[in-house]
Amino acid sequence: MAQKIALFNHKGGVSKTTTTFNLGWMLASKGKRVILVDTDPQCNLTGMALGEATEDDEERIESIYNTHSNIKTGLAPAFESQPRAIEAVDCIQVNNQDGLFLLPGHVGFAEYEVTLGIAQELSGSVQTLKNVPGSISDLLEKTARKFDADYLLIDMSPSLGAINQNLLMTSDFFIVPTTADFFSVMAIDSLASVLPKWHAWAKAASSLPIYKNANYPFPEVTLKFLGTIIQNYRIIRGKETVAFEKWIQKIEGDVSSKLVPEFRKMDMMLPEAVYGAQEIGETFCLTKISNFNSLIALSQEHQTPIYDLTPKQLKQGGKVLSTSQKKQEEFRQVFNDLAEKIIGLTSAAYAISA
Repeated sequence: MAQKIALFNHKGGVSKTTTTFNLGWMLASKGKRVILVDTDPQCNLTGMALGEATEDDEERIESIYNTHSNIKTGLAPAFESQPRAIEAVDCIQVNNQDGLFLLPGHVGFAEYEVTLGIAQELSGSVQTLKNVPGSISDLLEKTARKFDADYLLIDMSPSLGAINQNLLMTSDFFIVPTTADFFSVMAIDSLASVLPKWHAWAKAASSLPIYKNANYPFPEVTLKFLGTIIQNYRIIRGKETVAFEKWIQKIEGDVSSKLVPEFRKMDMMLPEAVYGAQEIGETFCLTKISNFNSLIALSQEHQTPIYDLTPKQLKQGGKVLSTSQKKQEEFRQVFNDLAEKIIGLTSAAYAISA
């Protein structure tokens, strides 16, 4: 059964999309079947997987959208009361990586925010909206079965709207990407306040007969916290700068003292032994990823993860190429270790629930 992993932080600029793409590619390279799910109306993950729509390439992107469904068209039967059932999205194979697929995003997905918000606030009191809250989960489940997926990695927008509330609370696991700065510390504190309210809503919604008996039933809440990723910090002489180290320590401290205690109250944590088996300590930091610098732009240009860019794609030589390749190997090891931790955590969780 596919496991849905949401990457969520309502603070923007934390490299969620880059992490999602690179992690998905690494999981696929380990033989897992992975669907990258772009739920951010900015569609950055779609652009990274398919290539940006330049003037010379607009027809290719337009053709893809004309021949494949996406997150918005897939949900249209529920949100636009169309006389047809939700069907699995015809995902797109990501170039040069077997087992990696894209469920494309759509700018218009944001149009469904208001409808979903109304449906969730009314708690099922309006019959015509009863199918809306469970529809996103239904679409993802059907798509996962069609592609025999092991994982769905859900790249979410930086917001606290109804769509993100629904996506997160109907996922199996979630990761909180952060950056080493003051605003990420603020975001951690905010999540400690917001997520308990979302969780209480989801538990209530899953018990309402009108949602349980809908055409697209709202699922039971099984969400578990995997950990954080701290990224986008600078390395000088092999170590984080003093300024970045200060914020890293503050984030780790707040996760441990503020976020995790709230998650434990809501049964959103795995058993301590499961984290321990993956050498994840009390800060619950899955990994730290330094600044990608110029490698990000090249990764997007070639629809290739940072660590798999070739010398030809790097367009470098001599000492500059050697330095870039050394960084690539560091990133390869980071994402390899991260993928192994994800596999270990989710496999253990599945064994416990089975």
